[in-house]
Amino acid sequence: MKITFLGTATSQGIPVIGCQCAACASEDPKDNRLRVSVQVELNQQTWVIDVGPDFRQQMLRAKTKKVDAILITHEHSDHVAGLDDIRPFNFRYNLDMPIYTSQVVQDILKQKHPYIFAATYPGVPRVVLHTISKKNNFKIGDTEVIPIEIYHGKMPILGFRIQNFAYLTDFKSIQPSELPKLAGIETLVISALQHKKHHSHACLKESIDFVKSIGNPKSYFTHISHKMGTHEATSRLLPPNIQLAYDGLVLEL
Repeated sequence: MKITFLGTATSQGIPVIGCQCAACASEDPKDNRLRVSVQVELNQQTWVIDVGPDFRQQMLRAKTKKVDAILITHEHSDHVAGLDDIRPFNFRYNLDMPIYTSQVVQDILKQKHPYIFAATYPGVPRVVLHTISKKNNFKIGDTEVIPIEIYHGKMPILGFRIQNFAYLTDFKSIQPSELPKLAGIETLVISALQHKKHHSHACLKESIDFVKSIGNPKSYFTHISHKMGTHEATSRLLPPNIQLAYDGLVLEL
């Protein structure tokens, strides 16, 4: 399995418009972050988790030739606003893009992008919606995916386990009943917003504590705010098994 971090920032990206903080003013390319997303390559297929407003730029930067499926964690704009840019994959491969997400997200996508689902003129993105929930695992091709319900503040959203890899963005908490889905995990990607506590996102200490609580797997923090500070400074605070992800980081698992 190959994981490519397409974006590792929170909803404003880094640099934030008009900001001159240390992270936003940094010349380190690791501090230049697009909105959060990953690409998963496995069994000759390519999937993308979340299609935010930087999706087009991310696909060009990663030189992605084909996407076979899209998984969506939740309906916030930094995770779905790039849906229109799937069209080149529709056209090039005559593919109706499979999208795996909850019924709640599907309903909101139809509100946000009504022209896609009304199909009133040619050239709109073509999608096939697949309803998923925490209750049932599902398959894309021959690969099983385990949906994991986590909480983004008080809002239930989905993370995903694929083999011994798990992806939990916009994480704040998880119910004990979902923890067995993370048993034996070897590689975890989880969000860590900033140093101070936040009402709907885990802060750095909370994410470190969570990693420890599930057995200290090799972990990568994503969905990072400019308030976290620079990549270099924050990296010095992390245990050996945890590192900050950055745009373009590739994991070969």
